[in-house]
Amino acid sequence: MSLLVVGLSHRSAPVSILERAALASDTQAKLLQDTLAAEPAAEGTVLATCNRIELYADVDKFHAGVAELSTLLAQHSGVGLDELTPYLYVHYEDRAVHHLFSVACGLDSMVVGEGQILGQIKDALALGQELHTAGRLLNDLFQQALRVGKRAHSETGIDRAGQSLVTFGLEQLADGSDVDTWAKGKKALVIGAGSMSSLAAATLARSGVSEIVVANRTLARAERLAQILNEPGGTGVAAHAVEMVAVGDELTRADVVVSCTGATGLVLTGDDIETAVQGRRTPLALLDLAMPRDIDAAAHRIPGVRLVDIESLAEASADAPMAADVDQVRGIVSDEVAAFGAAQRAAHITPTVVALRTMAADVVAGEVARLEGRLPGLDDKQRAEITQTVRRVVDKLLHAPTVRVKQLASEPGGAGYADALRTLFDLDPETVASVSRADLNDADVKNRGRV
Repeated sequence: MSLLVVGLSHRSAPVSILERAALASDTQAKLLQDTLAAEPAAEGTVLATCNRIELYADVDKFHAGVAELSTLLAQHSGVGLDELTPYLYVHYEDRAVHHLFSVACGLDSMVVGEGQILGQIKDALALGQELHTAGRLLNDLFQQALRVGKRAHSETGIDRAGQSLVTFGLEQLADGSDVDTWAKGKKALVIGAGSMSSLAAATLARSGVSEIVVANRTLARAERLAQILNEPGGTGVAAHAVEMVAVGDELTRADVVVSCTGATGLVLTGDDIETAVQGRRTPLALLDLAMPRDIDAAAHRIPGVRLVDIESLAEASADAPMAADVDQVRGIVSDEVAAFGAAQRAAHITPTVVALRTMAADVVAGEVARLEGRLPGLDDKQRAEITQTVRRVVDKLLHAPTVRVKQLASEPGGAGYADALRTLFDLDPETVASVSRADLNDADVKNRGRV
């Protein structure tokens, strides 16, 4: 395993850099295709969220891999390499596994413990599978990360640290008041109809707003979200959809606005907001969860407007959650990293063991054929008994060494045992490689349907 991750997040880079480096979905696909075209990388996938961009790859050379992945991130993000490099972090092999597992558990999130990152990890894996850039290593890694994240949320109280950026953002807008009390009876405008916007709309509905207007560039998606909110047995909120051209008018009516689109430019300018608040007596609350930002930062300076965005959320999330829960999750991560490493090292030697047993079977078949030529008078029963006896002898001789070598290979530093087996038994490298390819193809077929 030569797992490498190169990335940047809210912990390493300012919001201004994260905004400029944000990757659109089509750019992510092109980045992965170019990653596999690069010489050091055999697999790749990208985890891109509102506050992190990480490129994962299976590389055969560490330094060349770091250089290539850093260059690719710079090229596709549009931020120059010299400017981007100071904000990049690099994790390799077990440290890379530890990093992703920590991310999956919410330990590296802006709001520690938030669960939405699991859906984003799932999307990253799905993209790699769809483009066939995620092979056995990244499939195993991301599938296990999802399981570790779910385990952390089910076995600890990490959820108490914060369910999502949406919840935390609304808490900041409420400014110390109970969110349900603050939201009750308000009119809300949700801009965007993706997963984050849908979560925001559902959260607002549960919090007691009286009306939700959903605006989206694709009206049909906004209508679907509004329909879900209006379903019988739901929250009872009145919801309807509008086109983006109506956002200006809706802004004058709204008490709270949540925006999270994939736009590369501002959705609400300072002038838009100033116009909307002219003559109004109630404050306007704005929550910008987009990266790059949807709402002009100038809104911070407009009287009667309260803006909470990714940058202010980062500042407000400095307080740590319950230390005991975090420590418990860290323990889970450490245990799971050790188990994953052991499993990967053990799997690494399996093709060599299979090749050894294949060679032994060929030797047995050859010797039995030679014996038949020397003793043509053997009947079927005698021939079968001799063949079975030779096979039992070979199996007994190979059993203990192959079991032991798998155990040793699963330990740290055990990767060299596969090389030792190949050297001692003069195994054909192509035979070992063919077993690896067959195993990889089987894993690929199985994993495609698991996300």
